Amino acid sequence: MVEFFTTTTLGIGLLMLGQILLLVLPLMVALAFLMYADRKIWAAVQMRKGPNVVGVFGLLQSFADFLKYIVKEVVIPAGADKTVYLLAPLISLVMALIAWAVIPFNDGWAISDLNVAILYVFAISSLEVYGVIMGGWASNSKYPFLGSLRSAAQMISYEVSIGLIIIGVIISTGSMNFGDIVRAQDGDYGFLSWYWLPHFPMMFLFLISALAETNRPPFDLPEAESELVAGYQVEYSSTPFLLFMIGELVAVVLMCALVSLLFLGGWLSPVGFLPDGVLWMVGKMLFVFFIFSMVKAITPRYRYDQLMRIGWKVFLPMSLAWVVIVAFLAKFEAFGGAYARWMIGG
Repeated sequence: MVEFFTTTTLGIGLLMLGQILLLVLPLMVALAFLMYADRKIWAAVQMRKGPNVVGVFGLLQSFADFLKYIVKEVVIPAGADKTVYLLAPLISLVMALIAWAVIPFNDGWAISDLNVAILYVFAISSLEVYGVIMGGWASNSKYPFLGSLRSAAQMISYEVSIGLIIIGVIISTGSMNFGDIVRAQDGDYGFLSWYWLPHFPMMFLFLISALAETNRPPFDLPEAESELVAGYQVEYSSTPFLLFMIGELVAVVLMCALVSLLFLGGWLSPVGFLPDGVLWMVGKMLFVFFIFSMVKAITPRYRYDQLMRIGWKVFLPMSLAWVVIVAFLAKFEAFGGAYARWMIGG
């Protein structure tokens, strides 16, 4: 039986399909409850109840919304390019999902353990902008098109900062493999050995850049109701609109996973007497998602010029300077080698 799944084409294909389903299905279910948690946190900050009708404590509200979008009629504008119009939400969702192929939840728990995993994720996240541009352009309406241009400029601007911040982590580790990055943070001091401490300023820049990259408040400028109605997806309804929303939420959770892997030790236990495991990884992702939800609830929306100014005039110089500083600290193994934990080479 083992030889069938490791030597035959059909067996290898079935094994890969099983791995994909084992990742995607729990992720989809988790998204429903994360959306519920997001709405409950927002409601608690505003001193209201939030979802509380469908199911016990409103736990089934996300599933009811999902069913509502599924059974609605798909309305395509008369002047829209139908092929591109329907392809855009599919691209947004697929690009967000396939990035998870290299995300490990435990040591070796990844569909594909690539040596260039960071490069893969960065390339896939860069392609997500095409779904947004295609959706805005294919709608044949000025407001969605302006919203898509805003989103494209915003995503590209903050990808630069995210890339430079990740380069600092790569310099410290000497590897672009997520497993190596997590193992480099496995020290004798528990959570004090994780990269959040030596790369402390950049973790906050990464969190803020992740908010802008995924169009989360206070940087949800492509969807600013007072200016652009609802952004690039204003002409979408029913299932295509749902695909856009799921793709956006999948991207948010992916950023939570990246923060956990790059700065918070991934699946490593924060204290030595507790074993490492997948529960630590999930817990850290939930913690980062809670931060994202609190920012959404308590921070007012920025103006678009403020958003672009922060990205290009503040974050870009700071992240570029940090790359140079980390390179020097790693070269001379300063602070006891905290910036020089090379897993490959050295």
